[in-house]
Amino acid sequence: MRFARFGPHGSETPAVFDGTGWRALVDVSMDEVVEDLHDARARVAQQCQEGNLPEIDEGVRIGPPVLPGKVVCIGLNYREHARESGADIPREPVIFLKAGDTVVGPNDPVLIPRGSSKTDWEVELAVVIGRRAAYLASPQATAEVIAGFTISHDVSEREFQLERGGQWDKGKNCETFNPLGPWLVTPDEVPNPQMLGLRLAVNGHTRQSASTSDMIFSVLEIVQYVSQFMVLHPGDVINTGTPAGVALGLPEPKPYLRAGDVVEVDIEGLGRQRQELRNA
Repeated sequence: MRFARFGPHGSETPAVFDGTGWRALVDVSMDEVVEDLHDARARVAQQCQEGNLPEIDEGVRIGPPVLPGKVVCIGLNYREHARESGADIPREPVIFLKAGDTVVGPNDPVLIPRGSSKTDWEVELAVVIGRRAAYLASPQATAEVIAGFTISHDVSEREFQLERGGQWDKGKNCETFNPLGPWLVTPDEVPNPQMLGLRLAVNGHTRQSASTSDMIFSVLEIVQYVSQFMVLHPGDVINTGTPAGVALGLPEPKPYLRAGDVVEVDIEGLGRQRQELRNA
């Protein structure tokens, strides 16, 4: 199943795709979809069959499918990206955090921070957590805590991240730096998350084109690993890393993002994003 949230910022309505169009959910919240997927799916399927769900009008804003308490990010998780960055293949997943308030809708504007000269793009497969998870012991247990998958654009400011001292937080947590969505796609529609095509284009020019098969650590390995260091809660999001092709890894002059640029992001089976860059 595919779920989404439509409407103005802060007043989004959860919806389901019924095969022909988007229908607003009735008496089923997005929290229920995430936390009690089996029961919620059964209730939603019955409502779809009854044909009583209101239709979502075309052109309504799409919000992020979930509002995460935290966004856990994995760095250097694609072999080719590690090579273009001049980094060794990590022996363990590299973890950093983004605040939940960086999350915006998939087509909302992305703001270039004041003083930025190196705002960069990163398409990523995102995992949405559906159950409280700590110290997961097996791939089977790990699979059971995944509510679904979506697209994440892990926008980064490289000067803030790498040249201004401290950890990566300065370059990762700027306003609007995590467009998410458009859909939450349930695991039954993503039978193999390690075989998904990813693509990102800037002003119509393809910059990233790869497959999740190039991941160093798989989705299940990542979720299990993260659970050894922090508690994952329903609605939390894990960004699983970006493939090669970011501006940081390109020759000089590196084509960092500027106001007026348009970024389009898609992952096979998970939909598409489109953002216009604006100055903050």
